[in-house]
Amino acid sequence: MPDFRTWTRASSAIGTSLRVFASDLGHGLLAVSHNTLAVVGLAVISAGFILGERADVRSMLEERTLSWLQDRQDERLADGDDGSLLDFGDVSVGDRAPATDPSELNRQQASVAHWLSRRYRVAPEPVALLVREAWSLGQRVNLEPTLILAIIAIESSFNPFAQSPVGAQGLMQVLTRVHDDKYEAFGGNLAAFDPLTNLRVGVQVLKDCIAKAGSLEGGLRYYVGAANLNDDGGYAFKVLAEQGFMQQLLKGRSVPVTARLPVPPSGSTAVEPAVSVAPVPSAKPTAPTRSGPPTAAPQTRQPERVALLER
Repeated sequence: MPDFRTWTRASSAIGTSLRVFASDLGHGLLAVSHNTLAVVGLAVISAGFILGERADVRSMLEERTLSWLQDRQDERLADGDDGSLLDFGDVSVGDRAPATDPSELNRQQASVAHWLSRRYRVAPEPVALLVREAWSLGQRVNLEPTLILAIIAIESSFNPFAQSPVGAQGLMQVLTRVHDDKYEAFGGNLAAFDPLTNLRVGVQVLKDCIAKAGSLEGGLRYYVGAANLNDDGGYAFKVLAEQGFMQQLLKGRSVPVTARLPVPPSGSTAVEPAVSVAPVPSAKPTAPTRSGPPTAAPQTRQPERVALLER
């Protein structure tokens, strides 16, 4: 009997000791944690005060943070990107500036922006925004940005409010009544007169046209609505010629803003134009009737059937 009582007292003592030990250990760890957090907090605050006085450190931290956020955004877009350019309708027109400083572009983009600005007599800042967007969209859909800009040049001469007799509207002269579904994500058909929205819709239509035709030249014929015609009026030829001027700029060559588009061969659009960058002779100046690209000879414009690819 005494042995049982002794064992009970010993067990109780051991249990009490363990509880006391665990309690002391917990309180000790809690105290250490509090002290550690206090030390870390003081260190962070001190480092913040010290680094806050150094502009170079602040700039480096801002750049790294911005780069990380941009990478995260790109990853998010890549994960959900189905190749469509029509899923950004949640971006309000009022949330972005309608222009950008050309100095924010890289050298090649700035060269193209300034050249287009002088050639079509439009302000360089809005053109710079379109050039930057053309590069971004071109990378997404695997199209040359100079091709996109050349289509804008031939279609509207960079007038975002242009409208053809058949109802093609905006920079890329997309037939709004045919592609009204593509404007739904951007708030409706009136978004056709927003430059960036029209650019995105136009590039989407162009991408679909090229995919349907199976070739660039064929896609341009679809885009202008001449897929079932014998002649597209030299449209594809003129677009590729205008693109050729910009490609010369990207190679560092000088292209006069008055460079004339070559005359397209009769009944042929499949031959890539040989781009000439000779300036317009000053002896016989030509008074342009609009801000469009100079041409070597007056051309009779074919009936406009722009971006007619059916939905």
